[in-house]
Amino acid sequence: MSRAERAERAERAEGAERDGHAEAEAAPEAAPRAVPEAAPRDEGGLRRVNPLWSLGLFRSELAVTLRRWRTLALLGVLAAVPVLVGIAVKIETGDGPAGGQRGGGGEGPAFMAQITNNGLFLVFTALAATLPFFLPMAVGVVAGDAVAGEANSGTLRYLLVAPAGRTRLLLAKYAATVTFCLLATLVVAVSALAVGALLFPLGDLTTISGTRVSFADGLGRALLISLAVTASLLGLAALGMFVSTLTDSGIAAMATTVGLLITVQILDQIPQLHAIQPYLFSHYWLSFADLMRDPVYWEELRRNLGLQAVYVAVFGSAAWARFTAKDVTA
Repeated sequence: MSRAERAERAERAEGAERDGHAEAEAAPEAAPRAVPEAAPRDEGGLRRVNPLWSLGLFRSELAVTLRRWRTLALLGVLAAVPVLVGIAVKIETGDGPAGGQRGGGGEGPAFMAQITNNGLFLVFTALAATLPFFLPMAVGVVAGDAVAGEANSGTLRYLLVAPAGRTRLLLAKYAATVTFCLLATLVVAVSALAVGALLFPLGDLTTISGTRVSFADGLGRALLISLAVTASLLGLAALGMFVSTLTDSGIAAMATTVGLLITVQILDQIPQLHAIQPYLFSHYWLSFADLMRDPVYWEELRRNLGLQAVYVAVFGSAAWARFTAKDVTA
């Protein structure tokens, strides 16, 4: 770990507290006077926590996550994927349509066949290309390092000194991870849209169902698809958070989370395991393609959202149970 990252982590506990005090000073009606103790108590002797502490803690977690070189490198790789795909399609097709009318299914290749007709399809193709591995790998790295990385660097116990407590700290870390999921997805989508606009024509587009929709409608569907992809990663984020509470090694937690991701992806491709595949968190990931139908086919999208909610509930609860009972010595 670099000296800069160690110094950054060492400031975490006091950073959340500074944010909380800054918020309280900016809103005197919420905190009319200075509180002498870090964790004020109510009349029953129980610790009270101002909601502003949670906001300050979330802001601190998100800022630290986005300032890490590892995170920036992951976002850079994600942004480069649409560039590579767009250039490859442009070189392959030249100036001709190159079979832009082939196929109508919802998988990546069918989207790729339409890129030369409309650059907006590069958004859908890039998301379909990054969702099986690149996007979830980035999320697995961030989620796996959330708690274990703090324990490994020796700053976790200092973070727990803040009045937010273990539950709010875990929620702040998960909220920061979810925000990273959204940011990573938007990086892919925006990069693909920019490259698609530069290399290919834009305009009305043809849906998978064969109907024509306006470019504005296509942009709206691209935004919905980005949100659907983000929601598809929530279960993996909760799983990674749980793994992160089981060890004090950030590298071990990241490797385990990515390893579980690869294992689940392999299991989802074995025909003999069709009975368990609908329960794997990655099984409905490509259901976002149904948003390109007219009318939209919602069945698999609902199944995907429901499955992610189950994973968040199960592994989120497991992470909370483990973290609140964990003996933190580092």
